[in-house]
Amino acid sequence: MAAESSAELAQGAGAPLLGGRAWDAHLRGIRYFTRAHLTATRLFVLSFLFLILAGTSGILFLPGLYVGERLGFIDALFTATSAVCVTGLIVVDTATYFTPLGQVWIAFLIQLGGLGILTFTTLLIRLVGGRAGLHVEEAVGGAAASLPHLEPAALLRAVVALTFTVEATGALVLWLLWRDDLGNVAAVWPAIFHAISAFCNAGFSVFSTNLVHFRQSAGTIAVISALIMLGGLGFIVYEDLRARYALKTTRRLSVHTRLVLVSSAALLAGGTLLYLLFEVGYTLRELPWLHRFTNAWLMAVTSRTAGFNTVDYAGLSNPALFLTVTLMIIGGSPAGTAGGLKTTTIALLALSLLARLRGERHVSAFGRTLPDETIQRAAGLMLGGVVLLGISVFALTMTELPGHQGVDRAHFTRIIFEAHSAFGTVGLSMGATATLSPIGRLIIIFLMFAGRVGPLALAAAMALARRRARPRYRYAEEDVVVG
Repeated sequence: MAAESSAELAQGAGAPLLGGRAWDAHLRGIRYFTRAHLTATRLFVLSFLFLILAGTSGILFLPGLYVGERLGFIDALFTATSAVCVTGLIVVDTATYFTPLGQVWIAFLIQLGGLGILTFTTLLIRLVGGRAGLHVEEAVGGAAASLPHLEPAALLRAVVALTFTVEATGALVLWLLWRDDLGNVAAVWPAIFHAISAFCNAGFSVFSTNLVHFRQSAGTIAVISALIMLGGLGFIVYEDLRARYALKTTRRLSVHTRLVLVSSAALLAGGTLLYLLFEVGYTLRELPWLHRFTNAWLMAVTSRTAGFNTVDYAGLSNPALFLTVTLMIIGGSPAGTAGGLKTTTIALLALSLLARLRGERHVSAFGRTLPDETIQRAAGLMLGGVVLLGISVFALTMTELPGHQGVDRAHFTRIIFEAHSAFGTVGLSMGATATLSPIGRLIIIFLMFAGRVGPLALAAAMALARRRARPRYRYAEEDVVVG
C-alpha cells in the first residue's frame, strides 16, 4: 500500500482546507511553539497560573466548602492565589468562613503551591514508569545546577521525602503541644494544617486570631519557627549538607550554601535583637522576658515570608514597621518555599558593594570568584522588584485613597505594608486586606503571583523565547558619569 501523502492525512484528520505543504508548515509551527516558546521558565509560570485557576474553580463550585454564602469571583481568586503563592493574605476568616472540607482544599492548594505543581507532576509520571519531558525536568531540576553531583530526579525524590517527613514530624509535635488545650481529637486537624502552612511558608491559620493564643507557648513558637526556617532555607542547602556530612564526601560546601546559612543567621539574629529593642515598650510590653524573646524571634522568622503572627502588627512602632518591610522584601532562600527577593540576591549585592569600596574588579566569597553574570542577575532582580513594587503602590494609592482620604497617612502606611507583604508572599497585614476595593484586590493578586514566580521569571515568560542573535561585534566604548 502506498504511503499516504500529507494532504491525504490532513483531509483524513478533518482538515481539507490545508494542502500538503500548508499542513506541514502548520505542524512545524506547532512544534516550533512547543519547543522554542514553551521554555522551562514559561512552564513554571503557567503551572502556577493553572493551579490558581483550578483552585479558584474549586472554591467557586465545589459544594460544602462554606459555612456562609459563596465567595464572589474576585475573592475566590484572591484566596486561591494567596494559597497557591503561599502568601497568607485573606479577605475572609479561614477559621470561620470555611468548613473543614474547605480548609482541606486550602491546605491542598498550599501544599501544591509550596512545592510547585511541576514537582508533583514529575513525581506521578515517574511513579507510573514514565518520563517527564525535558522542559519539565529543567523546570523542576534547574535548582540542582549548583550541585553537579545531583541529578534532577534525585533532587525531586529528596524534595518530596523531606517535605512530608518534616511536615509529619511537625504535625505530631504540634498535636502533642495542643492536645491538652484543644483536646485529643480537636487538635489533630489544626496540627496538620499549621504544619503544612508553616513549612510551605504560607501563614494561613485555622485560628481566627492566628497564633496570638499561643504567644506564651514557647514550644509552639519553637516548632512553628523551625518549620518556617526548614521550608525557607531551600532544598539545595539540605542536599549539599547531606552530601558533605551524611555521605561524607570530600567536596566542599558550595558558595550558595554558605551564603544562605550566613545571611539567614545574620538576619535572624539581627532581626530578633532589633524587634526586642523596638517593641519592648509596645507589643511585647506585657510579656515576661522569656516570651518577649520568643515572640521577637518568631517576628524575625515570620516577617521574611511566613505571615504567622502573635502580635497585632497595626500596633508596631515605626522602626519595627520599617524593619518588617525590609525583611519582607528580602524573603527566604532560593529553591525553597519562601518568597521575596531571596537572601542570596541581597548577599550578592552586598558583596558587590564591598568589592567596589575595596577597589576590586571581581566579587568573591569564601575563596571563590563569583561570575559577573550572576551579579548582574541579582542587580536586575532587585531593580525589577523595586520597580514593580513602586508601580503597584502608586496604583494602590489611586484606587484605595480616593477623594478626602487622599491625605490619610495612616492608611497610606497600611497600603505600603500590604503591597510589600503580597510581593514577599508573607501574609502579614495591618488590617487593610478586607477593606481593599475590587481593583485593589486585583493589584494585590498580581503582586502575590509576581512575588511567587519572581520578577525575572515573569518577564522571561512574557518575552519571546527565541532571542535575537547577538552581534559578533561590539560598539566603541564610552563611559558615563555615575553618582
